[in-house]
Amino acid sequence: MIEDTLVNYLILFIVLELYEVQWQKANTIIGMLARMYSHYTKNIFVFLLMHPTFYFAIMLMITSDYNTYAIALFLIKGIDIATKMILLKKVFIDKEVSEELTLALLAPLNRAVAYIGLFVYPPLIYMVFRGGL
Repeated sequence: MIEDTLVNYLILFIVLELYEVQWQKANTIIGMLARMYSHYTKNIFVFLLMHPTFYFAIMLMITSDYNTYAIALFLIKGIDIATKMILLKKVFIDKEVSEELTLALLAPLNRAVAYIGLFVYPPLIYMVFRGGL
């Protein structure tokens, strides 16, 4: 029973993460931010809804009775969204970007960077079911 549930959660998470990767993918961080900003300017709630793995993390946290690994997943996803919103405000609204940040935003990204979440988050989901913390 747990194995079936685990597999279903992993498949659902991977599909949701691939969705997020597809709408955020770009060759540079500024390209990613520009894609995000187009949704952010429409409505902040649309921007937040475009992160379904965050809501998945909330659901997993609640259904696992606040397992330590589920909380860790929730915190990582929450910090990720908060960082994106801070960068969007700094770059597109306030237009206050240091020279160092400009260089980082314009640096080319390896294609694999967008898919890091597919390797980082599933072990946390596995540990929610196996860890017991």
